Amino acid sequence: MEIITILLVSAVLAISVIARISILYALLAGYFIFCVYAFIKKYTVFQIVKMSYIGIYAVKNILLTFLLIGMLTAVWRAAGTIPAIVCYAIEFIKPSMFVLTAFLLNCLVSFLTGTALGTAATMGVTCMMISVAIGINPILAGGAILSGAYFGDRCSPLSTSALLIAELTFTDIFKNIRNMTITAVVPFVITCIIYALTGIGASNSYQHTLDIQSLFSSSFQLDFAVLLPAFIILLLSLLKINVKLSMIASIVSAIAVCLHYQGLDINSILKTMILGYKSINPQIASMINGGGIISMLKVTAIVCISSSYAGIFRETGLLDNLKDHIASFGKKSSSYSLVLLISIIVGIISCNQTLTIMLTHQLCDMLESDKNKLAIYLENTAVVISPLIPWSIASAVPLATISAPTSCVLAACYLYLLPLWGLIVEALLEKKSPKLDEIS
Repeated sequence: MEIITILLVSAVLAISVIARISILYALLAGYFIFCVYAFIKKYTVFQIVKMSYIGIYAVKNILLTFLLIGMLTAVWRAAGTIPAIVCYAIEFIKPSMFVLTAFLLNCLVSFLTGTALGTAATMGVTCMMISVAIGINPILAGGAILSGAYFGDRCSPLSTSALLIAELTFTDIFKNIRNMTITAVVPFVITCIIYALTGIGASNSYQHTLDIQSLFSSSFQLDFAVLLPAFIILLLSLLKINVKLSMIASIVSAIAVCLHYQGLDINSILKTMILGYKSINPQIASMINGGGIISMLKVTAIVCISSSYAGIFRETGLLDNLKDHIASFGKKSSSYSLVLLISIIVGIISCNQTLTIMLTHQLCDMLESDKNKLAIYLENTAVVISPLIPWSIASAVPLATISAPTSCVLAACYLYLLPLWGLIVEALLEKKSPKLDEIS
């Protein structure tokens, strides 16, 4: 019954992607299927609603973060922060190397801050704006940004996912980071080569683009002071200040810049924070319009529905029997490949990174007795698989933040190469090490 339920929900989600139906409808259909399962298990409607509420309440802090991201991305535009960064950076960026540069810049910021969402809302948005300005394919740019954002989300000492895995597996986070660095060298280098090759044949001139600096200067004051909101969030992140507090401080400073440098009034700023930045200049609008609380509504709905799944899973024990099946499969297949497969299935159903990590660990902790190996297995699977699932929070939020197409997950090379490299390494090790049953 449980496996049929899970397969049915997976099929609905897959059909929605193939048929290009809004993922919200698929998630609602999945929620209905899980409710029917709970009803068959003799739970009342009231109990099912309560389960759903508990699941949603558990992610209240994430919903608050979405609210702050929407406001932050809007006021950074209105304050001229993003236009200024674009203008200052564009002189040093060659279009032929931009995809690689975007990847490396987002790797750096995500490692310093430990958050993919914060990276997407700051460096990610900036890189996407530059890519539009210089005519880079948005799929390539978005893929590079997504890859870079999750580079640090996986291996930064400040990363909540890294801390979560260390806690779940009872391992030392710094030892995990060392292991993560070792396993990521080859995928990282190959990713850099791929992104560098995408620029072959691209012109390093801006003949086909607008005069960006003159265009932005006509609508914004671009003094160094408008960079203050970016400086504040970077400084506070380095000081390990809570990311939400860092965002609030950056928003407040951006409001001040809007008032004193861009000549906006409070009503206009509040409207921008809610509805997003909208330029009356069509050329500027095509590059930087966006942000605002409204831009996070779809993502918020996805989070609420998918989180309600977690409440139903927890109360009904829907995954308990599945764990027994996994244990039996574990005797016939390698630990890493099975963890990878489970993380994909769980990621498709759970729709968020945190739940994917927790459920994958819950289902696979008996497969590997070495806790350090289990930790790196989770880091190389559950953490990076979630951003590759279009309806997952880990993918939908960053892409909505940077206004990138969903198809750019296809260009997130690092996120594919990391788990695939794990399979290759495991296959090579198995060839060198005979199985115990063969020895006996």
